Amino acid sequence: MRLTAYARGRTLPLDLLTALAEPTRLGALRLLADGGEHCVCELMARLGATQSRMSRHMQVLKAAGLVIDRRDAQWVRYRLNPDLALPARAILEAVLAAANHEEALA
Repeated sequence: MRLTAYARGRTLPLDLLTALAEPTRLGALRLLADGGEHCVCELMARLGATQSRMSRHMQVLKAAGLVIDRRDAQWVRYRLNPDLALPARAILEAVLAAANHEEALA
C-alpha cells in the first residue's frame, strides 16, 4: 500500500499510529466516535486534562488527519474527520474496538 493512501496523502502511517498511541488522545477519539461534535471544554472535563494539554493533544490528532475542528465563539469544537481515507479509518476503528474491548474486560 502506498503511503499517500493515508488520510488523502496528508498523513504517514507513523504519524497516525503515534497519534493513536497516547491515552488522552485515544480517550478523545473514543468520545468523538459517537459521531457528534464536541467542545474542547467537554473533552477537558471528561478526560481530566487542562486546556493547554487538551489543545496540544487535539493538534496532534488534527495534524494526523483524524479530527477536524470548527471555532464556536471562544471554544473549538472537534469531530472525527469524515474524509479520513479508508485504510486510516480501518486502523482507527480497530484501535477503538480494542480500547473498548479492553475497558469491558477491566
